[in-house]
Amino acid sequence: MTAPGFEDLLRGLAPQVLGTLVRRYGQFEECEDAVQEAVLAAAVQWPAEGVPNNPRSWLVTVATRRLIDRMRSDRARREREWAAAAEVVPGDVPDTDDTLVLLFLCCHPTLTAASQTALTLRAVGGLTTAEIARAFLVPEATMAARISRAKQRVRAAGSSFGLPDGADREERLRVVLHVLYLIFNEGYTASSGSELHRADLAQEAIRLARAVHARLPEDTEATGLLALMLLTNARREARTTAAGDLVPLDEQDRGKWDRRLIDEGTELVKAALAGPALGPYQLQAAIAATHADAVTAGETDWPQVHALYLILERIAPNPVVTLNRAIALAETEGPAAGLALLSTLDGDERMAGHHRLLSVRAHLLERAGDRAGAYEHYRRAAKSTGSIAERRHLESRAARVRPCGPGPSGPEPSGYGTGR
Repeated sequence: MTAPGFEDLLRGLAPQVLGTLVRRYGQFEECEDAVQEAVLAAAVQWPAEGVPNNPRSWLVTVATRRLIDRMRSDRARREREWAAAAEVVPGDVPDTDDTLVLLFLCCHPTLTAASQTALTLRAVGGLTTAEIARAFLVPEATMAARISRAKQRVRAAGSSFGLPDGADREERLRVVLHVLYLIFNEGYTASSGSELHRADLAQEAIRLARAVHARLPEDTEATGLLALMLLTNARREARTTAAGDLVPLDEQDRGKWDRRLIDEGTELVKAALAGPALGPYQLQAAIAATHADAVTAGETDWPQVHALYLILERIAPNPVVTLNRAIALAETEGPAAGLALLSTLDGDERMAGHHRLLSVRAHLLERAGDRAGAYEHYRRAAKSTGSIAERRHLESRAARVRPCGPGPSGPEPSGYGTGR
């Protein structure tokens, strides 16, 4: 098994092992520390000694051993516990995946929404503190302190380890869905690094979304989120060249799109939209389905895409939604209309200097014939992203429209920045 293979296995097992320990012993913070130590031990030992027959049981045993070490101060008793833990047989570990329960525990009502999201991304999603900090646009030290306080509050609250009921479940479910959305986005378009995708995170988000949908099939937003993930992930193989360069939506080989995921996602969209009310994930899934319906980029139903974004903007105002609506508006009414809408985001501190706003404005300026303006914004966008793949793509766009460059700028991208 390759190093990435070990990483994928450990990422999937870690939340299950953490759920087992928290169910047995409580003490969320101490259990998470013990699991992290067990994962580290596995990362060192398994490549040299081979993966155990029951890797989950191995991790539970080692994590329990570490936890007992923390709980017992007497050296003699500690050594006896080490020996006893080493003799635990795999059958002693319940064959139960508590990941979903752990998701709801991380979304405890005593925590703020930001802390709920950060803790879940750390404990269940497997993101590093640095990755979570980038998602929240805060310093890593700030995020580390936030996660630590969240774990302490969960422990102090003494929450039972089980799925909540009624209104409490509904409240926590909204946060759970948002967390899974963030995990998927980080996996589909990594915020930093040399690779555009982090397939392990995207697949984990889909796995957890399936678990939530299976437990709560009547929840149309949970259905919509799963549909959105499947329809978006269906395009993954077409998003990069063999060299790892980004391919925009309008230039992708749609024959590489995964029709099985598209068909499944489309059916889920139909089920989600049949509900009594519309939510953000249902609408985003409907937009993804509209893109999937188009055999070629030129056949995209942009008026429908714009109408869906307009509804989404009304029920869930967000600068990123407005940004994407500007792209759709430019496709239906021209780049000037899109640029006018983008200008309404210039005073939004959340978007100040954000590479998405800069890159979309560059694209629309290019379509409007302003090569100098497009060049400047492509360059600024390239400097603002932490993703090497996106940076290379933006730099290539800048080179294409460089005012002093030779010849015409080449074919215009369509829908740059939306649904990629």
